[in-house]
Amino acid sequence: MVHAAFGPIGTDRPAPVGGSVANTQPPNSFFQGHSPPYPTNDWWVGFGAGDGQAVVAGPYPYQSNLNNNSILFGISTKRDFDGVSIHQPTQNDWSVGFVEHSSNPKDRKAVSWDSQSVTLQYFTGSSSLTSYLVPGSPYLTFKFDAATPLFTSQQGLITSFGGKAVVVNGAAVAVSGTKFKVVNTAGTYVIYSLNGSITLSASAANGGGTIRASTKFSGVLRVVKLNTAGHEALLDQRVATYPTGVSTDYSVAGDTGTLTFKWNVVGTASDLVMLTFPHHRMKMVSPNFPATSSLSYMTTKGNMYPALGNTWTFSYALSTITWNPPRPAEGSCVPSIVQGLEYEIKQLGDGTVPPPAAADFYFWGGTVAAKARLALIAEAMGRTDLIPKVTSWLQSTFNGWFSANNPYLPAYETGWGGMTSRSAATDIWVDYGNGFYNDHHFHYGYFLTVAAVIAKYDQNWMNQHRAHINWFLRDIVNPSTSDPFFPVARCRDWFAGHSWASGIGNGAGSRDQESSGEAVNGYYGALLWATVTGQTDAANYARLLLATEIHGAQVYWQMVPNSDANARDQPYPEAEARRLVTMGNVQDWQAGAWLFWGNQRVQIAAIQILPVTPDKELLFGDAWVQAMWAYTQQEINDPTFEDSWKSVIYLAYSTHSPQTAANFSSSLTSWGSGNTYTNQLHFVATRPNPTKAPICSSGLANPQGNFVLQSVSNGKFVVSSGANPNLMATGASQTNGVTLNFAFAPNAGTLKSVSTSQFVTADITGNFTLAAARPVASGWEIFVVRPKQGAASGVYTILAGSNKKYVVVNGDGSLVNSGATEAAAAGFKLIQV
Repeated sequence: MVHAAFGPIGTDRPAPVGGSVANTQPPNSFFQGHSPPYPTNDWWVGFGAGDGQAVVAGPYPYQSNLNNNSILFGISTKRDFDGVSIHQPTQNDWSVGFVEHSSNPKDRKAVSWDSQSVTLQYFTGSSSLTSYLVPGSPYLTFKFDAATPLFTSQQGLITSFGGKAVVVNGAAVAVSGTKFKVVNTAGTYVIYSLNGSITLSASAANGGGTIRASTKFSGVLRVVKLNTAGHEALLDQRVATYPTGVSTDYSVAGDTGTLTFKWNVVGTASDLVMLTFPHHRMKMVSPNFPATSSLSYMTTKGNMYPALGNTWTFSYALSTITWNPPRPAEGSCVPSIVQGLEYEIKQLGDGTVPPPAAADFYFWGGTVAAKARLALIAEAMGRTDLIPKVTSWLQSTFNGWFSANNPYLPAYETGWGGMTSRSAATDIWVDYGNGFYNDHHFHYGYFLTVAAVIAKYDQNWMNQHRAHINWFLRDIVNPSTSDPFFPVARCRDWFAGHSWASGIGNGAGSRDQESSGEAVNGYYGALLWATVTGQTDAANYARLLLATEIHGAQVYWQMVPNSDANARDQPYPEAEARRLVTMGNVQDWQAGAWLFWGNQRVQIAAIQILPVTPDKELLFGDAWVQAMWAYTQQEINDPTFEDSWKSVIYLAYSTHSPQTAANFSSSLTSWGSGNTYTNQLHFVATRPNPTKAPICSSGLANPQGNFVLQSVSNGKFVVSSGANPNLMATGASQTNGVTLNFAFAPNAGTLKSVSTSQFVTADITGNFTLAAARPVASGWEIFVVRPKQGAASGVYTILAGSNKKYVVVNGDGSLVNSGATEAAAAGFKLIQV
């Protein structure tokens, strides 16, 4: 068994070519007395970023924020669904501070933090208030030292305190004891004193009210929202034991990962009551659950229910998938996969000239990682002769990250502690906020995948660049507090059960994550790099991160419409919400079927799927896949929606029906920057295939060779020349026709004039005549040539890849890509020459 005492991946100070840079949103005085690295994506980082007053979702089930002299907190009493999103807006119910505080924002600080919680303190002179903000605790805990407690209502007038009515502008109501109920517009809260009787006085005035101690107090007050009277018994019974922090432990035994939360407590450990989310309850080993009716709080992740004891243990099956799928490609697909490999690798060039410089971390990473898969597929297909061409190209493009001539250099950011784009560290709009710690697991998962593939086939390259690549590994999967330059598992929220993409930009307010697929890929890339470099501990840690991220995505991003609304572990009881099938963005105060950048169903689903790599077969639950397929059908069947999104929808559906997915995939002419024809076909071909039926259909390919085209509608032959490159069906005889070379392209082909060596192009508008006018083929030079439905044998239609419109023959004979349907397409005879 490998235990959690994983040492650091490294302790060397990062020294990238971009040097060091300071972020333009440095940590504020909340971190006084500490030094970097600091958390950047944790639920509470809004206390330490910007002005430190961001409202944060935590400690669950509460939300909180800090003002100059007090901690504000509350639990949302509103939940609504607007047809797109479930909202549970933040709500401040109370603030707590002490009378003696200076109201100077510098008189507050973080005392300590761990993988889930933060301990903060307000102080002035000899008086202080220390609060242990621990996610999952139904109570908030406030430890006063020689300070006069002061609670202030944030939700209207105090109407009752300690069972006595509070009169507006009347005399304060003084109550002595160890338990006090207080009511305002937010409902009922209970205040407990754990250190003997205390006298508190409540008053109501100016639309609100305060509760103030009669004198300075040293001891612990705990505060809890009382949702219903039936919860009071459990809260009374368990209040004396409170958590001050938590250790997040893990172990790996073979292919099983064990995750353990153990809370440090004051009191009797077995008496601790904490609240669970749905994903906790699904994976807990031997839990001690009281009845759900004994305590509950509704959150954006569904109901939180209680568990007893200070230790939770979870068990996860860990992936054994690394480089390629666990089964070979089905035989009917093999010839097309090999043909695709040869074509797409040839398109890379010979590797001696570097590809264009990377424009940013994100798009460079996604594009190049897709090409890296070609080497792995080549190995799986027994075409090792093709691998050097891929790795040479990868090394060539990767050199940009080691060259001072690249304007998008990686640098070490010193304010918080992490690897960022140098140019992004001073501009939040560069590279999706990478310099402000947004999306690091998205970006660096691609980066690590590319490096791992190169290293797999070139150990000298690995040895030369290992330390440099490890800086990015440490940035997102550092397992140890002994690393002096990176926080632990930067993006992961262990209690929430998944990662957050949000960093410290804009004051680090609401946490969010759109692309659960790329979050999974972040830890998959880390697994590949750690595996190829022999870093066993880091690989096991990445496997656990991967397993837990997949589980979180399945619970909170993937919805099944007909699932039980009343099930204990249902995060979304609203049937209307579940009918949306996929959450596009999960935030801490809302979750919805929308994206920051698009609203198409195929986009919302696809960003939870891509990039499709071998590990993704673990992500796609069959019930969700079928629901997602049905939900996106209208857009799938609409040619105006982009193939790049459709391609990954088909890949997810291949886990349910590889034959159907292969058939739909055969119509694609674009796969986006993060996918390739070869990867598409290889993934589909390696899906479970219980029927043993062939997956790939024959005959779905362009004719190849030299042909002259004859229009069926007017009987004329298609002509084109150097003087007039337009394609016109005006030739009186075959000898007048232009000879076009039909060559292979994935699912399609190119047409090139033999006489001029120019490729036929079709513009995206469909308003111009096709012309043999391009020296190099790209997207506008791709055509799908297929037999015309219902026509005589040997008659074909031509579909332009540029706009997915069919070629028609106008009255003047011009060939234009403007036909909306196959029925409207012109028919052409192909005469081989």
